[in-house]
Amino acid sequence: MKFTLSWLKEHLDTDASLTEITDRLTAIGLELEGVENPADALRPFRVAKVLEAGPHPNADKLRLLKVDDGSGTPWQVVCGAPNAREGLVGVFGPPGTYVPGPAFTLKPAKIRDVESFGMMCSYRELELGEDHDGIIELPEDAPVGTSFADYAGLDDPVIEVSVTPNKQDCMGVRGIARDLAASGIGALRPLSEVYRSGVDPVEGSGEAPDVRTDDAAGCPAFYAQNVSGLKNGPAPKWMADRLKAIGQKPISVLVDITNFVSIDLGRPLHVYDRAKLSGGLVARKATDGEEVLALNGKTYALDASMTVIADGAQVHDIGGIMGGEDSGVSDDTTDVLIECAYFDPEHIARTGQKLMLTSDARQRFERGVDPAFLEQGLAIATRLVLEHCGGTASPVTRSGAAPVEPRTVAYDPAYCAALGGIDVAASEQRAILERLGFGVDSSATPWTITVPTWRRDVAGKAEIVEEVVRITGIDAIPSTPLPRLPGVARPTASPAQLQERRVRRLAAARGLNEAVNWSFISDKEAAPFGGGDWVLANPISEDLKVMRPSLLPGLLSAAKRNLDRGAGSVRLFELGRRYFKAEDGTSIERTTLGIVLAGDKTPRDWRSGKAQGFTAHDVKAEVLALLDAAGAPAAKLMDFAPDAAGPGDHYHPGQAATLRLGPKNVLAAYGTLHPSTARAFGFKPVHGPVMVAELFLDTIPLKARGSAMREAYAPPALQAVTRDFAFLIDAKLPAGDLVRAVKGADKKHITEARVFDSFAGQGVPEGKLSLAIEVTLQPVDKSFGDDELKAIADAVVKAAAKLGAELRG
Repeated sequence: MKFTLSWLKEHLDTDASLTEITDRLTAIGLELEGVENPADALRPFRVAKVLEAGPHPNADKLRLLKVDDGSGTPWQVVCGAPNAREGLVGVFGPPGTYVPGPAFTLKPAKIRDVESFGMMCSYRELELGEDHDGIIELPEDAPVGTSFADYAGLDDPVIEVSVTPNKQDCMGVRGIARDLAASGIGALRPLSEVYRSGVDPVEGSGEAPDVRTDDAAGCPAFYAQNVSGLKNGPAPKWMADRLKAIGQKPISVLVDITNFVSIDLGRPLHVYDRAKLSGGLVARKATDGEEVLALNGKTYALDASMTVIADGAQVHDIGGIMGGEDSGVSDDTTDVLIECAYFDPEHIARTGQKLMLTSDARQRFERGVDPAFLEQGLAIATRLVLEHCGGTASPVTRSGAAPVEPRTVAYDPAYCAALGGIDVAASEQRAILERLGFGVDSSATPWTITVPTWRRDVAGKAEIVEEVVRITGIDAIPSTPLPRLPGVARPTASPAQLQERRVRRLAAARGLNEAVNWSFISDKEAAPFGGGDWVLANPISEDLKVMRPSLLPGLLSAAKRNLDRGAGSVRLFELGRRYFKAEDGTSIERTTLGIVLAGDKTPRDWRSGKAQGFTAHDVKAEVLALLDAAGAPAAKLMDFAPDAAGPGDHYHPGQAATLRLGPKNVLAAYGTLHPSTARAFGFKPVHGPVMVAELFLDTIPLKARGSAMREAYAPPALQAVTRDFAFLIDAKLPAGDLVRAVKGADKKHITEARVFDSFAGQGVPEGKLSLAIEVTLQPVDKSFGDDELKAIADAVVKAAAKLGAELRG
């Protein structure tokens, strides 16, 4: 919301400075976005007079001027403007001045071998209009040497505030002035003083407009008045200047009046050229397939849920959002119909979202305009048209009724201290509410508060407290520390939160970079992962409408973006939720950690040769480490090849597996991304294979909160012993199964077992694999004897034999 300081002071009688006003705006909840003063850029330009004007010696279309800007010494200026002449008073920019229009700084220059210092300026060069046919001409009595910004009255700061959705009353300058007046910074001027042409309905003559509303839900009230025999043209300077100051381009007086009233009073209006209408106007529901060419030049297809304004031939207006081009006013317009209607905010919001169409009118109607301001809004617009365009007015047609039933709230002034934390005297509370336009009956407690029609957001006593506290000042609320028990505070994080912290920290410590992606993905991204169970009915984008069934789509897209931007190695993880539908139709969220490894594991090097890519073993190492941090019993986990329970079609067959606690409880899936899925996300062969993993944290049993104290580390007193075993096993036997069997052969003494060699080829039967395992033995009470070592070795061989493994000679 933009307005100038002078515009604000039309409604607010105050001597407060700009700084005091902007500080108070933020204090009462109207956040200041910025303040700009157009005069600052134009202060170096001066009112100047052309003393001499002669031909340029080397150019027929150029003139050589002597310009007096009040500095004492005339400037020599080469000028190409057709109206440059002796005696003209205009605007001069001396050397060193920045010209905002063409965006350059003036310097002394030679033009056709003649020196020129500075320039005489046009309106476009100063960004004060589109006129570029000649230099600015000022009255002959304009004081030479005066700053043009001061002379032209451009010293009028533009204030921009951010208006929250609940403050629909502040979508007009008058509403902002009302809030400032309520805060004690000035007094709100009567509306009749602001609009001296009058605010009472115009008692016209002749035939009233033929308008009605057939859509009481979407357009409860439709008021209109005709003005005939008028003359359209440019808006008055004061109106055009205000619109230009806030970035709006003046079009014509008829259009500018509607824009001005909308911004000044928060009351959108529309003007129709009656010569372009076929019969009367009706507010009704559109029919499916109807179209309208809007004022923005685009054609919109409508449906039966949308409110439109139409005549007997076609739709002319998307009700409350944007008018149609076919009935817009032009320079030749002589007869108009001024529409002032009330549109239901919910209908406006749904229509705007469907059409993806925004406008100043939609912003105001969607938040809720004052339903009781139809009569005065139409009267003000009609009187402005009569004042600046002439013509005669007709009687007013009033169709339907706006929802103006009074709303009351029972309010105890003591509630302000209880809820707002600030003790405001009852008399002051009453004064604040009355200045804001509330009716207050304090004859009994609780008070009866009548809510003004322009405050659609106030529904109960909490909102009343908010108004009192807002105007009094949030800073007046004392800072009160929360009560705290003596001693060290007990930890509040749940076991699941602690688990997530451990996993996140370890992933970062292992060199993985955390990504935070949207919880929504596109249909295309969800398809390789089985699609999504939940789809948003009203997404902010078609690419963000499916609640993700996996964290991998977002990570894969991020990895691809990084590779495309030159990253050699990408190591990403994300900890978040996946979304599913239960059998009973309710929503299920599953806490998951996703990992993507892509690009080079190690870059090319003179010692190791060409770059090395990631393998499934690399991602498995990350998974095992993170599962251990999450509290999973890593020693008891079993590797399973893909089956109906996992890991999923997006993994490469034969190069992926799951880690489970028991045959059904899948804790993690990992492996190589399926080539078709990689292609779907834009990965190319040059990127190499992509490794992915998913840790399903919600399937890991959580331990109850225990003591934060750790047991003291007590190293074994005796030195450990290692023994190597080489087994011939079936090539399809998971190595992890053999390792677990070996470790279980003697749980008292075997503390570790790991694979250190795998061989298939000459000397190994076909379909077999030679697997070498290093076993660590830890003596407890005394060192091992030969007999004890042999007994343990026999137990190891026997345990391996149960899986079909044979000890190699």
